[in-house]
Amino acid sequence: MFRALSSTTVRWRPLEGEGLEHLTLTKIETTDGAVIRAVGVLIGSRGGTPYGVRYRIDCDDGWHVRKLMIDTTDGRSLHLRSDVPGQWLTARGLPLPEFDGCIDIDLAGTPFTNTLPIRRLKLDRQSGTARLKMLYVPFDTFEPVVDGQHYTCLDDFRLYRYEAEDRSFRADLPVDEDGLVIDYPTLFQRLSPETI
Repeated sequence: MFRALSSTTVRWRPLEGEGLEHLTLTKIETTDGAVIRAVGVLIGSRGGTPYGVRYRIDCDDGWHVRKLMIDTTDGRSLHLRSDVPGQWLTARGLPLPEFDGCIDIDLAGTPFTNTLPIRRLKLDRQSGTARLKMLYVPFDTFEPVVDGQHYTCLDDFRLYRYEAEDRSFRADLPVDEDGLVIDYPTLFQRLSPETI
């Protein structure tokens, strides 16, 4: 089982090209209940285009995403909220029905968003495969789309298989006691605590 979250800081680097992510994950107690807040800063490139990004993801205590804020160093931004799991709104409250049923999000440039369904679903080896609709944000356009993904627990709370629904990509992801990816084959590697 995963440990109770207080505050954790990790860094990942991409295995191709240059880049770095610095993430702080914190549980905050508010008058409305607990908020799990992830704040990440990334530099890297996607499709040969460099980017600088700051994101914040707020989840409830059950790891349902409630707010997503992405701001790029070149002035683009994407701010969304989900007051009801699986229903998305713009920051101004306009409904986005094209994302109905997407409970989790996936940001292209970070392994952190794999933690969201892993922690929310609490899959074990008896659970089978979870088939999910994700609100996916590619880092070339920052225009969200729906993406089908599958998660399967291979070793209780320590190893998960991620598969793209179209079978174009698959990776076995070892995670730590917080559900954070340790190694993402071909894409990301976590840096040791001494480098933080």
